[in-house]
Amino acid sequence: MVAAEDAGRNETDVAEKLDIEPDMVVQEIGWDEDVDDTVREAIEQRCGGELLDEDADEVVDVVLLWWRDEDGDLTDTLLDIMTPLAEEGVIWVLTPKTGREGHVEPSDIAEAASTSNLAQTSNLSVGEEWTGTRLAYRKPAKTKK
Repeated sequence: MVAAEDAGRNETDVAEKLDIEPDMVVQEIGWDEDVDDTVREAIEQRCGGELLDEDADEVVDVVLLWWRDEDGDLTDTLLDIMTPLAEEGVIWVLTPKTGREGHVEPSDIAEAASTSNLAQTSNLSVGEEWTGTRLAYRKPAKTKK
């Protein structure tokens, strides 16, 4: 049996793994009945506010994109959601794990990220059903003088 305090700590750990900090502005895109509410609640608790929905027009620090194989064109979606993203902001593409309905091949995410001029920086397990892929703006190449 897990103590209530430990259970709350495990939820917060997910938000920490996603590099969510207090006072960050987090936008959620692709919400549906299958999303992991524990992950959502942990992020809200950690950032100290509600997740913004798809229609928000504020500058955001993090975009949480729940994405499934049948959701359409990932490249187009990434290009759309980059508009409100802060210069140092990140996109977490959350996809169903291998073997689950809606699973997205990692190569599809990598290709969409590259086409969108984003860099894939890490992957991690997010709950029992979802995997997270962190995308960020590519850093300009340093020129030698």
